Amino acid sequence: MTIGVTFYAVCHRMVHVCSQVVQAAAGFISLLITGAILFSSPLPPTPYHTSALYGQGWVLELLNGHPECMCIELGIQVHVFCRMLTALQKAGIGPSKHISLEEKLAFFLYAAMMGLSIRHLGERFQHSNGTISRCVLIYST
Repeated sequence: MTIGVTFYAVCHRMVHVCSQVVQAAAGFISLLITGAILFSSPLPPTPYHTSALYGQGWVLELLNGHPECMCIELGIQVHVFCRMLTALQKAGIGPSKHISLEEKLAFFLYAAMMGLSIRHLGERFQHSNGTISRCVLIYST
């Protein structure tokens, strides 16, 4: 009877250990699945265009600031910028819903002066790449 009891005790202990191993494995698999779900979920979007000075504010600063600033940034003097605005208005080009004509002209001149990509212009003027490309294409075609 001692062998039977011992065998029963060993089997019972093995079942108990196996049960613990299965529980630990299940916990580990659950942790892996949870991690995979968390890391595969998209992160909330981070705002991209967050400069304190939007494009219109920057253009107004150039128009009303030191005369050399516009020449350095856009390659023309303030009075030439104003004449170009007048010529564009006479040609029937005006502001859009959210972009002033001054800002549109600044897009074009800044791109021509600095040779920057649409993405860089979007960051400078705090507008989407689509908005910038629509405005710049008006002047380049």
